[in-house]
Amino acid sequence: MGISFPPSPATLPSLLLLSLLATTVSSSDYTTLVYKGCADQKFQDPTGVYSQNLKALFKTLVSQSSAAKFNKTTSGEAQSAITGLFQCRGDLSNDDCNDCVSKIPDLSRKLCDSTIAARVQLTGCYMRYEVSGFNQVSGTELLYKVCGSIRASGAGFEDRLGSALGEVEKGVAGGGNGFYTGSYESVFVLGQCEGDLGSGDCVDCVKSAVDRAKSDCGTSISGQVYLQMCYISYTYYPNGVPSKSPSGGGTKGNAQKTVAIVVGVLAGFGLGIACIMVLKSACKKREGK
Repeated sequence: MGISFPPSPATLPSLLLLSLLATTVSSSDYTTLVYKGCADQKFQDPTGVYSQNLKALFKTLVSQSSAAKFNKTTSGEAQSAITGLFQCRGDLSNDDCNDCVSKIPDLSRKLCDSTIAARVQLTGCYMRYEVSGFNQVSGTELLYKVCGSIRASGAGFEDRLGSALGEVEKGVAGGGNGFYTGSYESVFVLGQCEGDLGSGDCVDCVKSAVDRAKSDCGTSISGQVYLQMCYISYTYYPNGVPSKSPSGGGTKGNAQKTVAIVVGVLAGFGLGIACIMVLKSACKKREGK
């Protein structure tokens, strides 16, 4: 599929409504499964110690998620120890973070059973664990990617996307605690690094994800790239996202303004429909008389 870039003015009203509806749905849908990664090997657990340690680990991580967006802990000792962590998107509330993380333990058991390492990624949070001694992969190892099937046509898109993704690289290092979200000329972008990753390593990881998105997704109008220690996503809205170009520490405010505008426009649209229905009803009553 393809989409012209930029759209003609005549298409803007319908595209605006469709885009805003999509934005509203996706912003609240933070518990959708994105992907899962399960180790090939299962616990050798005749005494049940691993199962108990994993259960205790899940319980601790879920409890911690009600007061923090990231935490890492270990359950058990010596060879039976299991280390795990969770992370929520930086723009989730504590309640939403806890709600998101609390859904992962059951999903992990269902999707990965009793494997010695697993990672479950939802839209708004993820959790991973591994048994003591498990071989770690590189922080920039590709775990999952998806490129949208719709592609932009015409000049200018790749330059615009490159500039928007460049904002992510700058944003994660700009005092945002490794999290950035904002929009740049109709491209909504988001990036996040694992909570204990240093600023320099975070930027390097995000740059690797950006390079991967550019090379693999090309002119796709949306994409997600998940590496071991960071991830990015982007979506181009043909109608033009109603927000200013993000810069520095103002990204959170810009994102909030965008949401407010979306809600306002949709409320206005709904009010307009309601008025039309009232007028139609009044006309029918008059005709009946």
